[in-house]
Amino acid sequence: MREVCLALPGVEERLNHGMPAFGVVGRAAFANLHDHPRDGRPALWFKGAPGVQAELVEQEPDRFFVPPYVGPRGWVGMRLDVDLDWDEVAGVAEEAWRLTAPVRLVRELEGR
Repeated sequence: MREVCLALPGVEERLNHGMPAFGVVGRAAFANLHDHPRDGRPALWFKGAPGVQAELVEQEPDRFFVPPYVGPRGWVGMRLDVDLDWDEVAGVAEEAWRLTAPVRLVRELEGR
């Protein structure tokens, strides 16, 4: 996960409650790794565009869930203890990053 997120322009890794979080420098996080004691399952929590959370949770409830604390703000939980498609994980991370990144960084990514 670290490699996927840090490949995006302007991303820094931080700690959030002792777990890795990824954000654009000087801005809020767009993704957090969690091993929440409530269920003990490793997960990626990511910022979602309006409507994405409901769509993913409805379509694939075994893989996606509404995380505690940030779920009411549209964040989505993605279970990491299932077979992962790393291209999908990278796509999810990029979409979450785009919701946080300034236009200049989005243009930088698109110019690669």
